[in-house]
Amino acid sequence: MSRRRSTAIPTATATALALAAASLALTAGPAAAGADPVPADRLGSHDRALLAQYERQHEQRRQAAPGFATLLVAVGEGRTAEAEAALAALGVEALRTDASVGYLKANVPFDLVETVAALDPVVAVDLDELLEVEDTRADGGAGAAGGPKPGAGAPAAPSAATPDANPYMPTRETGSTDFKADHPTFDGRGVTIGVMDTGIDPTHPALARTTTGEHKLVETVTGTDPNNFVDLLFDSSWFLMGRQQSGPTVHTPDGQAWTAPPGSDLRVQNRALAMPGGGQRKIGVLFRDSDGSIRVDTDGDFDFTDEEAMRRFGEARQVGYLGADDPATPLNERVPFTVEAKRINATTTGVNVNVITEAHGTHVAGITAAHGMYGGAMDGQAPGAKLVSMKACHSLGCSSAALTDGMIDLATKYGVDVINMSIGSSPEFNDGQSARALVYNRLIDSTGVQLFISAGNSGAGTNTVGDPTGADKAVSVGAAVSSATWWANYGSVTKDARAVFPFSSRGPREDGGFKPDVTAPGSAVSTTPDWIAPASVPETGYALPPGYSMMNGTSMASPQAAGAGALLLSAAKQTGVSATPAELRAAIYSTARWNGTADAVAQGRGQFDVPKAWSVLGKGKADTADAVTVSAPVCTPLSGRLVTPHRGSGLFNSCAPGAGGQAVGEERTYELTVTRTTGPDAPVAYETGLKGGGGTFSVPSSVVLAKGVPTTLAVTAKPGAQGVHSAVLTLDDPATRAVEQHAMLAVEAAVPLTAGGAPLTVTGVAHRNGTVHYTVAVPAGAKALTVSMDGLDEGSQTRWWAFRPTGVSGEASAAGTIYCYNNYLDGYGCDPRTRTYAAPAAGVWELVVEARRTSPLWANPYALTATVS
Repeated sequence: MSRRRSTAIPTATATALALAAASLALTAGPAAAGADPVPADRLGSHDRALLAQYERQHEQRRQAAPGFATLLVAVGEGRTAEAEAALAALGVEALRTDASVGYLKANVPFDLVETVAALDPVVAVDLDELLEVEDTRADGGAGAAGGPKPGAGAPAAPSAATPDANPYMPTRETGSTDFKADHPTFDGRGVTIGVMDTGIDPTHPALARTTTGEHKLVETVTGTDPNNFVDLLFDSSWFLMGRQQSGPTVHTPDGQAWTAPPGSDLRVQNRALAMPGGGQRKIGVLFRDSDGSIRVDTDGDFDFTDEEAMRRFGEARQVGYLGADDPATPLNERVPFTVEAKRINATTTGVNVNVITEAHGTHVAGITAAHGMYGGAMDGQAPGAKLVSMKACHSLGCSSAALTDGMIDLATKYGVDVINMSIGSSPEFNDGQSARALVYNRLIDSTGVQLFISAGNSGAGTNTVGDPTGADKAVSVGAAVSSATWWANYGSVTKDARAVFPFSSRGPREDGGFKPDVTAPGSAVSTTPDWIAPASVPETGYALPPGYSMMNGTSMASPQAAGAGALLLSAAKQTGVSATPAELRAAIYSTARWNGTADAVAQGRGQFDVPKAWSVLGKGKADTADAVTVSAPVCTPLSGRLVTPHRGSGLFNSCAPGAGGQAVGEERTYELTVTRTTGPDAPVAYETGLKGGGGTFSVPSSVVLAKGVPTTLAVTAKPGAQGVHSAVLTLDDPATRAVEQHAMLAVEAAVPLTAGGAPLTVTGVAHRNGTVHYTVAVPAGAKALTVSMDGLDEGSQTRWWAFRPTGVSGEASAAGTIYCYNNYLDGYGCDPRTRTYAAPAAGVWELVVEARRTSPLWANPYALTATVS
């Protein structure tokens, strides 16, 4: 999953939109009845800071033309045309309008961004930005640990002899291998999975055919758009074709002459194309208007007549190649590409030369649907499914506009049944009300295509789940891991048979919203392009061949869930069972397998269980579960900015004691409001239940709900120790198969720190690959928070890392959250013994202790001290 990255916006061209006088009356009043709730701040602090950054960058370039930003705008239901007219009155032309999901995209002058956000039809606005593709290699490129490998012996390498049920590609942990063995045709056939990512290798043998012998990859296209400033600046795969020319000689804008086929409708362009590994290759491209054909000068002889006339992959399955393979090297230097053309404006056509520069998307695709990995029985989740590749990301990252445009196109133009997106961001304010999240909710409803999105890799702190995975109706997936996979993929021996990865982002959302929804295995050996170096973990003792890599992250967990969802849809299609997105989610959520050793904020409802989900979904529409909503108190440093201030869809209290928070040992009762919005008018009795929490929470055993009548449900919390306490509240009508509602309950009980007062001093033991969490309350006005770790046994690779009161990392650099272990890489530029956090924000800080997978000790004792000054 991606992170936010600072980007630069290019200078507007001479053809930029002219500003008109704004004569439209602007209001920020309440939306019309029945419309989406409107956040108090439609732009938000992150996007406002991004706008200021773009303005500074534009000023530094000293350009006379005004600066613009690409805005992604979610508008009220049925108000798209009204919003488009309001933009036009400001002199702003919409680049894209999708009325079915209430979405507009426009290039807006900097000084009009706030004005656009205040337009009455507007619900939320996001600025386009570049999101980094996170490094999902286990060591992030830092190299081998260099320490002793835990345990005896070494795992075997995967091969053609590896069975389908295996720990390398652990689809078995969702029950899918058993499900497919019991129902051989329920293997994804009849289902098409959309993959929004860095693109899929169109030549990989394990992504060539389905189990029924059909072509697996049916289309590969790109979601980036040269009309988006971020894409224009960072995506080198677009060639902008201007004036028409006549053959047999044509000239690119730099004056270079090229030999061309006959014709008077030829357009030509050349530029440096980004290649795998960070290099570039300058190539020329020719486009013919009359037939839409594309020729790429692959051999660099400035002659298009010896090149194949190509079209989009989905039309003729054409693949071109750049370079030639050197048989003396293990990697393939012959790099494939596909092409497509897109009209940019009345005078310009864009041609995209789609070279896969990152392994991420192909790895994700293999997890969802690979068939015959290594030429053997090893499959992804849904080997019978087909794939559509939507490339929104490249070596420099992914623009949020491309992710949004591409997601809409996938769901509306390419016949997909389910979509996976292992890309997102980690905003400080993650209430599920961003423009992208709202558009994704509507997209699910309007198309019937369920979205599965990675939860993020910003854990293990509370409230670190990302965006747009926070969308209510998207299935947000956290990363689980078994002891068998720890051994097979890492050569590491662990304590727990099932766990959640430390990096997996935790819930809840800022408003207490239930995220992540479920977990799925977050580590896999899967397909990657054979022209990109394979990745594996040195401690396993084996190296993977080109074409395969081991990667980890919620990026790997989400396609496990998407592929598992494809199995359920395949079964539903073959048996004539209804499987709307709402029905699919209900079946998955009601049957997820709870892990008694993991926190609720980490695992959501539990791990996706395919056979159990089918036991609900497969019985069809007899399930008449009614809709039940929950409104609960929320106290966080940012909860005043919620749509309903200090109120959300789950109980979440992360405030400090004395400032609305709950102290250790304090008993407090929170009043939740529960409303049944559908079903019979007569009252219905619901059983209430709790999962997790370690006895912190208690609720009545039942609640009676009349239709449309808000009813109070009292939840009592009494945290017996400092730390994060979380549980899942269930509301279940025993007459239905599905559980009607799950709500997250989360309370942070912190130890107050005072300047000159007693420090937090704790001792404990962190088991290899495990985490221990502590919470301290930092007072307002503190100049520094100092944390130190000692008491370690010799060689122990143990660390802590800090999370701010708003749920974002408190570390100064990525090194502090990835590599800063004692006795490992010398801390990688970070002090693993003592760090001081200057001018710490007031509120509850979370300190997470973790023992690395390569620690030579099974149990790692430590002493942790925290003080403020």
